[in-house]
Amino acid sequence: MIFITLIASLLIAAVSIYQFDKEAKDYHQDRVDRKEKAIKEHINYILSTTTYPLTTENLPLIFRERIHELANIHSMEINIYDLNGHLLKSSKAAFSVDTLSQKIPDRILRIVRSTAEKRFVDLLTSEKGNKYRSSYSYIKDTKFKPLGILSLPYIEDDGYYEKEVKNFMIRFAQVYSFMLLISIIIAYFLSSYITKSLKAISDRITEIRLSSANEKIDQKDSPQEISQLVKAYNLMVDDLEESAAKLAQSEREQAWREMAKQVAHEIKNPLTPMRLTVQSFQRRFNPEDPDIRKKMDEFASTLIQQIDTMTSVASAFSSFASMPAQQNETINMVKIVQLALEIFNESYITFIADEPEVITRMDRTQLIRIITNLVKNAIQAMPDNKPDPLVEVRVYREGSNARICVKDNGKGISMENKNRIFEPKFTTKTSGMGLGLGIIKNIVENYNGSITFESERGKGTMFIVTFPITEEDSTETTNNI
Repeated sequence: MIFITLIASLLIAAVSIYQFDKEAKDYHQDRVDRKEKAIKEHINYILSTTTYPLTTENLPLIFRERIHELANIHSMEINIYDLNGHLLKSSKAAFSVDTLSQKIPDRILRIVRSTAEKRFVDLLTSEKGNKYRSSYSYIKDTKFKPLGILSLPYIEDDGYYEKEVKNFMIRFAQVYSFMLLISIIIAYFLSSYITKSLKAISDRITEIRLSSANEKIDQKDSPQEISQLVKAYNLMVDDLEESAAKLAQSEREQAWREMAKQVAHEIKNPLTPMRLTVQSFQRRFNPEDPDIRKKMDEFASTLIQQIDTMTSVASAFSSFASMPAQQNETINMVKIVQLALEIFNESYITFIADEPEVITRMDRTQLIRIITNLVKNAIQAMPDNKPDPLVEVRVYREGSNARICVKDNGKGISMENKNRIFEPKFTTKTSGMGLGLGIIKNIVENYNGSITFESERGKGTMFIVTFPITEEDSTETTNNI
């Protein structure tokens, strides 16, 4: 809208200037014609009343006194030439006649002779830069015989038109500046009204999440095109919710299938030795055997061991599927980590604390669980023939975060296993079900924390657990540590 207004104003200004210039040219042309007509009628009257014979040679005598009278009456300079273009008489003063062209150019003579009207008007520019017109036409006697050529120089005075153009452009600029301002204001509010609905739609689109409920848009007073867009968006929200529900259902079913497969696999492992043990005992059973009591004890011990294995499988999957409720309390992380390390008898486990207290708020049982799992993994990562095994546990504060670093110099993690290290059921050990790190990751993320690791094959692994701590946590004192 602003662009159209600006272009329109420029076009109108250009057309107006062109119109003023055309009117000025038409005015001067018309004035030259009227002056020439009046002067020629006056000349014809003089020729009809003169006593001199009407010849070209007598023209200077006929107009000797009358030419100045003609110039004064009609307020124009008058020059009379013979038919060959030589100057015969001029109304200019004697001392300035020398500055006048003494002969009409041959080009103009040919044009005047060739035209039907025997007339030509030439548009010229003076040495001072002023525009002027010069009219050339035949002077004829009473019998229409050519006697000479009349030249009427006419200087165009455009001062009036230039002043009018200047005044017009000033008023025009004022009016269109005001109109441009009005158009800017109207365009702003109009575009705001049009884009308000589009902005609402774009904001909603950026807020779309597959895992959460998305609100629909209610735009009852929107234009038809916007209404169609809103309708399409609302249909997309419905489809997205339906797809999300189906996806969630599919993921749950797939997760349970995978869990069922893993549970079945882990339970089948102890069932096979249990079956073989029972069959072997059944074949060799002899009530009269003097060692029957000893064999019964061995049989029972084997069954109890396998039953404990199945119990640990069920407990592990139960822990992974449903974490216990958090019992958050204000604790000193340094003391809790130190307490968790007391259950390990390995002499190569070292503990470092950068400060005596790192206060945070969380469930101490889950913190102990994190330390226990990480340290146990570090111990199990040690080769049997490692000359100088080392497991270093460090607690420190970094900005507004509390960090626990568990570092070992064991086997390290291979490149192909790094992306799967936190996957449930994934393990590189011959025992265990691969749920430890998955459980730890869930615990840490429940506290808005993070767990990362760095590992180099053959040199060891370092796990870093980060928990955010608030200023309130750091100023509270520990109780019941």
